[in-house]
Amino acid sequence: MSVQLGDTAPDFQADTTDGPISFHEWIDGHWAVLFSHPKDFTPVCTTELGEVARLKPEFDKRDTKVIGLSVDPVETHREWESDIAETQGYAVNYPMIGDPDRKVADLYGMIPPNAGNTLTVRSVFIVGPDKKVKLIITYPASTGRDFGEILRALDSLQLTERHQVATPVNWRPGDEVIISNSVSDEEAEQRFPQGFRALKPYLRLTSQPRG
Repeated sequence: MSVQLGDTAPDFQADTTDGPISFHEWIDGHWAVLFSHPKDFTPVCTTELGEVARLKPEFDKRDTKVIGLSVDPVETHREWESDIAETQGYAVNYPMIGDPDRKVADLYGMIPPNAGNTLTVRSVFIVGPDKKVKLIITYPASTGRDFGEILRALDSLQLTERHQVATPVNWRPGDEVIISNSVSDEEAEQRFPQGFRALKPYLRLTSQPRG
């Protein structure tokens, strides 16, 4: 199965380090980040899990739940967590899915069809409160993720869901945004009272809307 942007995130039931969950019930009207790991007790994963624990208050500010996944069982996850706390300085403070039967990994297409083993790639799925998939990022197993970029993308997704805007290259919160082409100049004057500047008829910039 291949999950695409805009799809309803597949629901599943699974054991986690915080107990059993049903994914759609667990989302419960929040944003969610589901991210996978190739295997427990692996070096790159250890650094990533510690970084997500460090950044969890930032995800909380964005009304976003985070949940990890590995094809190893929950018991192994719990053993691994002590190594993560020891080496990274942050204890894991979010659930990790145990997926030894690869049910969730296969459901979300986390294991490439031509893979020679069960190692998941480093997949990231951002899911909205409507349970639709808003973003998918896939890294090879050898490349650690930049969770600062994932937070930046989450900020963009949440902003553009609330307002008829898009975010330009290298956008950071507080930077100017692009007015959607579906908004006429007359509508833009009403919708963006702070004004806007048109570099081209199709490229209109305005300061970031509040709220």
